[in-house]
Formats: sequence, structure tokens, C-alpha cells
Amino acid sequence: MTKILVDGAEVDVPSDYTLLQACEAAGAEIPRFCYHERLSIAGNCRMCLIEVKVGGRSGPKPVASCAQQVKDLPPPRDNFLNELVTKSPTVEKARKGVMEFLLINHPLDCPICDQGGECDLQDQSVAYGRGGSRFDENKRAVEEKFMGPLVKTVMTRCIQCTRCVRFATEIAGVPELGATGRGEDMEVTTYLEASLASELSANVIDLCPVGALTSKPYAFNARPWELAKTESIDVMDALGSNIRVDARGDAVLRVLPRVNEGVNEEWISDKTRYAEDGLSRQRLDRPYVRENGALRAASWEEALAATARALSGDPKKIGAIAGDLACAESMKATLDLFRALGSPNTDCRPDGAKLGGVRQGYLFNSTIAGVDEADAILLIGTNPRLEAPVLNARIRKAWLRGAEVGVIGEAADLTYRYAQIGAGPQSLSQLGAFGDVMKNAQRPMIIVGQGALTRADGAAVLRAVGKLAAQQGVIKDGWNGFNVLHTVAARVGGLDLGFLPAQGGKSAEDMLTGGMETLLLLGVDEVLLPNVGTIIYLGTHGDVGAHRADIILPGAAYTEKDATWVNTEGRVQYGRRATFPKGDAKEDWTILRALSGVMGKTLPYGSLDQVRARMIADHPSFGQVDYAPGAADGGAFDPAQLGAEGQVSAEPFRSPISDFYLTNPIARASKTMAECSRAKSGAHKVAAE
Repeated sequence: MTKILVDGAEVDVPSDYTLLQACEAAGAEIPRFCYHERLSIAGNCRMCLIEVKVGGRSGPKPVASCAQQVKDLPPPRDNFLNELVTKSPTVEKARKGVMEFLLINHPLDCPICDQGGECDLQDQSVAYGRGGSRFDENKRAVEEKFMGPLVKTVMTRCIQCTRCVRFATEIAGVPELGATGRGEDMEVTTYLEASLASELSANVIDLCPVGALTSKPYAFNARPWELAKTESIDVMDALGSNIRVDARGDAVLRVLPRVNEGVNEEWISDKTRYAEDGLSRQRLDRPYVRENGALRAASWEEALAATARALSGDPKKIGAIAGDLACAESMKATLDLFRALGSPNTDCRPDGAKLGGVRQGYLFNSTIAGVDEADAILLIGTNPRLEAPVLNARIRKAWLRGAEVGVIGEAADLTYRYAQIGAGPQSLSQLGAFGDVMKNAQRPMIIVGQGALTRADGAAVLRAVGKLAAQQGVIKDGWNGFNVLHTVAARVGGLDLGFLPAQGGKSAEDMLTGGMETLLLLGVDEVLLPNVGTIIYLGTHGDVGAHRADIILPGAAYTEKDATWVNTEGRVQYGRRATFPKGDAKEDWTILRALSGVMGKTLPYGSLDQVRARMIADHPSFGQVDYAPGAADGGAFDPAQLGAEGQVSAEPFRSPISDFYLTNPIARASKTMAECSRAKSGAHKVAAE
């Protein structure tokens, strides 16, 4: 720690702090455009100028506080501590001059700019700028750039802070942005006018301090002060990214990231941000009952009565399967209802994942933040760039810090270099040189994905991976490096609830192959459904499940209900309602509560608080909100006992996600996601051909 003065107040700061961080640690406000704490230092904008006094005397000129560290200051002399001055007339004049230069070519677009009302340039020009301009020359104009279907450009507004360039290169790992020209002719552009190819590309919109990069789908839709802002949780993947849902009336207009250092830092994927238009398309807004081969609209009383009749048969011939977007409350109500009916047939693994049992056997035990500490990472049957793009950025950050990465599975562009060990399970016993890397690592980590666990031999693969983890010593004091990466938001919550077959019950695979009289599906749309028996679909969109259903019970989407989600690391988080369900749709657990009453098996809770209290009483982990167990719950966990013995196939591992943009009913209903999918597949060639 180093003692310095900031505007006369003494503070103790780490020596590797920048002067800007030291000033902010003392409570001083430093304006900036190019500086961002998660990006490298550029020193472009010069708005962060301060005075540095050494030996009680000011230096010859102001200093860019972002570009110099505390340890770079000369030693104190003449009994005077080094002092940083942020409010002197010299600093004020310098900042006004910088702001004046920045505004020379900036157009007067504020009334029509989507950044208006949340623009750093607006805010700082009011706080630190002059009242007028002394430049009468014509402003320059810059041609617009094409950056794909998500990012709208008005490059005349660009102040060349290069935040977007540094994000694409350093965080996203897709160096597709750069600058051409020098001085007044400098322009930020993509190479060959190509669309941004990163699954994190739209984060440049949040980073842009002016209106040069804005949201194309959101353009001219609303002003920020018109929107109701709700803090919630993302369900597009299993990471549980923290988001803010901005809505006006009954429509969700945009989704933005919230900072959570333990989960998503401040990034979200493009699917998280832009699938929101799918919330208003192809929605199920009333109950339906199939008669004479066709679905007809019905009242809730009719639909619940028909559902009760369908579920009143042999308990061994009825079953329930939870889909990818089912919340914990709906799964708890379904589980309690089916146990009350005497049915053992429940499962939350429609994809056939061979997971269950001890909790550490299906969690990301190192925690998401723990990736930062890893020095050797082995990916097995997973493509994190498609399955969890924000986690992939974490892995890239660890790689940049020196971690070595190995892959057993598909050879894909993961945005970082890795050792391709093999394609299938036979490589688990043939790590070669990477085996030595794992054994010599202080924080080795194995990440096994659903591409390895949803196969017919998934249980045997899990046993082999567990044995490998034990052999490589990935579990040690204070560190549990055995990690399962899930791809869907509902899975860990379902496993925690025990939404699995009871004694003598059938798995989802068995139920879907036929032989059941009635199946209740909680938003199951990703699997082939049987053509026989009665299908009851409780969901939100007219997707695969609704097309096959005999009875449709319209539920609430994740933005339309207060719900509990558990992410891949076992972190319990609460999503909050931003809008109300469409039409006659209801929150899922209330539908099941009403159904239980019709069937004479009334569930013992009548409010959300009572449902959650019951979940916590039966499963205490649900009471640990925003807590990731990690190595703190290490105990006697032996990964070699996971799965089951058996033969493994030589078939290569394949990621379960082939199209990142179309993985669930909400995304498939989104026009923006459809456009992104077409652009990614090359249907619209935009580069030089």
C-alpha cells in the first residue's frame, strides 16, 4: 500500500492502482471516455487529466490519470507526500479544452439519438464542458459501417475512444474491429465491412460512451425515462446472468446486463439481449383442448377438467417432464402433485443427460468466478462459446493470464488457443503431454459438457471423466476442479428438487418412447414427442410441444413471473416479474395448484412465499440465495463414483447446440434471432466475395 494525497486528503492505495483509481478510492470523481476497468489502457480521450504535485509543486503539465500507476510516481521528497489534484483551475481548464475538441466534429444529434438520456458525452459536457464553441469550421462526416443485424452505427458521432475495438479483441476474442487513418481521418470500422461474428458482440453498445454504436432492433423505440426497469435473471443458458428488463406497458423492449462479479461480470450474450422480441410472438394466451383432431379455444374450467380426467388413470401410466425453461416453483408444484397422485414418473432431463445423485456430481464446483484462478482447463464434450458465451470469455481471460486449455471433442474456434487432445471418450485415457500439465497445475479444472453426458453411454462417460478427475488430482484442499456445464436454465433446479424418477419410475427417455397414457410437459419443445397417448402442454409458445399437445395450458414467460432459478454452479437466484402474462395465461405454479384442487389433491400452499418456504423446508439449498457452494462444501466427494460402469462408444463428442441463436421457444419466435442465424450461416454474405 502507498500513502498519497488526493485533494489534500490522505489515502492508502495499492501501488498497482492507476492514478484514476486512486482518486476514485478517495471519493473524487474523474471523467473519462476511453478508460474502462475491464479493458486495457488506451489513453485516447484525455478527459481524465489531473495535476500531480511532487514535493509540494505541480508538474509542468496535467497528467492522464488512466495511463499512469501509483508506483510510477517519484518517491516523496522534502517531507511532502505526492498529491493528486482533481479540482484546480488548471485541471478545469484542461478538461474544458478536451471537451471542446471532442465536440468539434460531433453532430448535434441529441434529439434523434438513441443514446439520448443515457449518454456519457451529454452528461460530461454539461458537467465539464464550456457553454459554447469557438470553432466555426464545417464538421466532418463519416460513412456508416455495417456491423450486422444487432449493432447500428452512426460513425460521425464516434470520438475514437476505441472501447469497442479493445472489447472485440481482448474480451470477445474476435479481432474484427480496428481503426484506419490518422488524425482527423481516423475511423473505427470492421474489416471488409463484415458483420461482427461474436456471440457477445452487442456489448459494444453498452461500452460506447456516445451514440456511435446503438441497438439496431431497439432503434427509435423508446427513451430510457419511459421504461419500467426490473432486475431479473436470464434463462437463455445455464449461467444465470444478471439482467435488467426494461418494459413499457405489457411489452419488453430491451434487456441489459447488471454487474455481478461472480457470474457474468457486466457482459451478456447477444441471445440474452435480443431474444426479447420472441416474448410477444407466437404466444399461447388462452387454454386449448383438442377435439376431432383440431385444437379449439377453451375456458380454464374446461381445460383443467380435461386435464384432471387425463391424469386420473393408472398412476404408473402418467408422467411429467420438465423442459429447459421451467422455473423451480413450477417443478416443485408438479412434483408434489404427481407424488400425491401416486405417480413415480417425473424427470427434468428430456435430453437424457445421465446426471443425478450427489449434488457435487452435477454442479460447476469451481464456481464461475473460480475460472479466473485456474491454470489448466480441460474441456470435455463441450463448446462453451455456443453453450455459455460469457463463461467462454472467462476461460479466455484465464488463458490470457497463462492458463493452458485442452479439448476433447469438436475442433472449433473458441477464441483462444488450445491443445486438441482427441474427439471422443477414448482420449480420456490418452491425455499425453496435457496430462502432465494437469498434474503440475495448482488449480486444474475439468469442464464436462452435455455433449458427453446426453449420449446413450453418458453414464459410462461420466464414470470415466470422474476417474480421470481423481487421477489428475483436480480436487484438493480449497479447490474442487470437477465441473459440469449445463446448457439449460431449469436443469440444476430440477436436480436439486429431486425431479427425477422415484422408485420404479420411468425416465424421460422411457416416457418419450411411448407406453404412457398421459404426459404433462412443462415447456418440453426440444425432443421428439410420442404420437400416442394424451399430451398436456404447459408452456408459453406455439412451438413443437404445443403442436403435438391435446390440452394446452398457457403459462408465464420468465419476464412475466416471480420465479426461482438455479444456475450451473448451484447459485439460487430470484427472477422478478417485469410484465404480466399474455391474455388468459397464468403463472405456472398457480395453474398446477388449481389443477390439484380439481383433482381433490390440493397442494399445501396458496402463495408464492408458501411455495418457496416449502421448497426451502424440503431442500435447504434453496434458502441459500445468491450463494455458490464451490469448494466450501467439499466434504468427501469422490468423482470416481459418479455415473456407472459400462462400455463407451468411440463416437466423437458433439455439442448439443448447433445453432446458438435458436435454442428455445422464445429464441425461435424472435425475428432478431432468426436474422442473426441467417447471417451466421452465411445466407447474407456481406464481406468481399
